[in-house]
Amino acid sequence: MQEIKAYWVGTWVVPHACMGHQRGVCMSGGAIIRDLYARQATRRISIWTKDYLRKAAIADLGCAAAGVFAATYLRFGHNVTRTYIALSLALPVLWLAALWLAGAYDVRYIGIGSDEFRKVLNSGVSLIAVVAIFSYAANTELSRGYLLIALPCVTLFNLAARYAMRKRLHRVRTSGRCMHSVVAAGHESAVAGLITELRREPYHGLTVVATCLAQPSKVTEVAGVPVCGGLDNVADAVRRFGANTVAVLACPEIDGIKLRELAWELEKTNTDLCVSPALLDVAGPRTTIRPAAGLTLLHVDHPQLTGARLILKGLFDRCAAAVILLLLAPLFAVLAAAIWLSDGGPALFRQVRVGKDGRMFRIYKFRTMVADAEQRLVHLLASNDTDGVLFKLREDPRVTAVGAHLRRWSIDELPQLINVLLGDMSLVGPRPALPDEAAKYAEHVRRRLVVKPGLTGLWQVNGRSDLSWDESVRLDLRYVENWSFVLDLQIMWKTISALLRGHGAYLRNRLRGL
Repeated sequence: MQEIKAYWVGTWVVPHACMGHQRGVCMSGGAIIRDLYARQATRRISIWTKDYLRKAAIADLGCAAAGVFAATYLRFGHNVTRTYIALSLALPVLWLAALWLAGAYDVRYIGIGSDEFRKVLNSGVSLIAVVAIFSYAANTELSRGYLLIALPCVTLFNLAARYAMRKRLHRVRTSGRCMHSVVAAGHESAVAGLITELRREPYHGLTVVATCLAQPSKVTEVAGVPVCGGLDNVADAVRRFGANTVAVLACPEIDGIKLRELAWELEKTNTDLCVSPALLDVAGPRTTIRPAAGLTLLHVDHPQLTGARLILKGLFDRCAAAVILLLLAPLFAVLAAAIWLSDGGPALFRQVRVGKDGRMFRIYKFRTMVADAEQRLVHLLASNDTDGVLFKLREDPRVTAVGAHLRRWSIDELPQLINVLLGDMSLVGPRPALPDEAAKYAEHVRRRLVVKPGLTGLWQVNGRSDLSWDESVRLDLRYVENWSFVLDLQIMWKTISALLRGHGAYLRNRLRGL
């Protein structure tokens, strides 16, 4: 794939520089972390990567053996013929071959993204098809029950094993091990943003070890990372710090000639080059590379904000909310009683929020503050802990003892399921904004109002209250631009993990003293 520095032209992106360098990638700014990780050179596989792939192969073989054994025992018991003994011995080998052909051992998919799991699923489907075709062509009568047990079991076991390996790798990366080193080149603000995001989410496996700034500057560090000169010093920084990836962030100072020369220089050391275009926060499914008139054009589809998929999302949201409300009704009664007994105030807190297209609605939450919290707010505005239009206070004196525990696990937000059932909110979406916040929105921020606000969202699984205002806006806009049903399911899955860890909750320290 050619490397492209792109700029907007309507809904088309015209490459500013195209080169024949085969190890590059055309990246969207919002997906830079995923694609940085995905382009580690296969010729420079690190020791830990080799070890990880070896353990993955062993786990795959073990899962295949377990699935085949389960199918053999359940279908035949102890009356196994030689044919099925041979097939049971062959299937684990065929399974490894199917995974290899599907790309499940590609280092690009280690530790991040859904591609690794999709490769495993594709392997299962493909192997079922191959066995069925072979059985038909060879006129071999194979037990359907055996195959219907063996291959699905192998696939499910393997998905579980790969998931367990990934979570273990994420835990290891929190201590700074099993990381890929990166030299970031671009403007100071963009480089600082990349460093901050990578530090906040170390599971991506990338760490910036050096920076090269596009414009002359007297600063010696950016977010604690040393500055090693300008754009002409990138190759030197790679050699000095032993980096295996260079991330070039979008900046006009890097023209086609400079980018091509940098690629040639990095080719000598087998160092990957990743380029972020000016097009931000657009996911891969919305982009298609199309050659036209000797140019390589990046076509950008409009986000799907209407149609059947949105109707399906609404139906799923309401049905899921209804089921969850029925299941949690006893818990709601207990929590309401605990809140009322703590200070005699109402259990529910109602507040006006801004919904889709700016429509106002009344949101429901369990009350976590004193009854007159709204009146006390004016005296606390000067103590705001955030850097934007939001008001957040890490040690808010208005929070009650019961409310602190509810906030710790975000249980106070569960009554918003009522809003989902009424159609005012979705299970997943941007954070519901207050009217005075929405009134202060810049024009580009109002884009987050084109979809329903959500009970959870990218802001929930990427730091919650730890996020700055700009980061929260960026995540909300990324969701709007790249919404899909699969993304919603992924966010809901990650929300459970974030809540169990209490990640990003403001009252963590205070809870220890209650």
